[in-house]
Amino acid sequence: MSASLPDLWPSVLIVNKLRTKPVVDAIDTLLKYIREKYPDVEIYHEDRPDIPECAKVWHPGPDAQPIDLVITLGGDGTILHASSLFKTGAVPPVLSFSMGTLGFLLPFHIDDYTKAIDSAFAGRITVLHRMRLSCSFQDSGGERIDTQCEDWQVMNEVALHRGSSPHLNTIDVFVDGQHLTEAVSDGLIVSTPTGSTAYSLSAGGPIVHPSLSAIVLTPICPRSLSFRPLVFPSSSSITLRISERSRASAGLSMDGQVSHILSPGEAVTVRASLYSIPCINRSSITEPEDILDGEGAGPGKEDDWVRDINNLLQYNATFRSKALTRHSRS
Repeated sequence: MSASLPDLWPSVLIVNKLRTKPVVDAIDTLLKYIREKYPDVEIYHEDRPDIPECAKVWHPGPDAQPIDLVITLGGDGTILHASSLFKTGAVPPVLSFSMGTLGFLLPFHIDDYTKAIDSAFAGRITVLHRMRLSCSFQDSGGERIDTQCEDWQVMNEVALHRGSSPHLNTIDVFVDGQHLTEAVSDGLIVSTPTGSTAYSLSAGGPIVHPSLSAIVLTPICPRSLSFRPLVFPSSSSITLRISERSRASAGLSMDGQVSHILSPGEAVTVRASLYSIPCINRSSITEPEDILDGEGAGPGKEDDWVRDINNLLQYNATFRSKALTRHSRS
């Protein structure tokens, strides 16, 4: 779908990884370009020691200053962090630049910043709404546990795992209140389609197109060979409850951040969030001259995901095709 920034004085939030020299240089160059060409833009940054000189401090929360565009510089983890800054309410479009680590969430190289920024400010962009998850916790009596994590919006996955315990976890899985199975395993992963190419994929889960609305349940090293990954509609509510018979507590992490320990009898319920994260597609700003005549999809029609699973995952790359690739390079 199309998206555009407000016509008057849009506000931009810069989110970046640790400010190494390449990151510092990239931010300085990018901000200089924005200040010179779009002088009315308000630039914000998190309250960190490495905040750029020209940026205003931005504090996340219900009363936060409205943001029209988020620009990230770093790796996939930087986008996950940007997502976590908007725990409640809608998320503005996210323009992501790779700083040397090419991942599934990084459509733009930093060298393309002028074309990307100009297209974004002119409204010539399309966004992919990546689904997020929200979590709530319950005690052994089924009552909600008040924690600081309950409002977290998760972009990749929620993982329930045995942590440092030498024992397997025993976890009861409920889907929309109906008991599905008792899982004896190292843990379980509940992921979004975006997260299907992260931890879930390493655990043997399916690859799901990020435009779909679905929830993926993937076991981590299950004891049963017949315990296979499952895909549920996004309307489903999945509850993972640590069995009273489990020999150990379970650690819970959201997008790789350890957030909670669940004891036997306690549970976490995961459902689709009301607020997706709109990520700007690279193909939406491709110039016509970048497409070969008679070949490929036209501007705005190419699927970034199809390109990425081939280039990044080497999807279905055979030994023969790899040999041909090496030969063509020599």
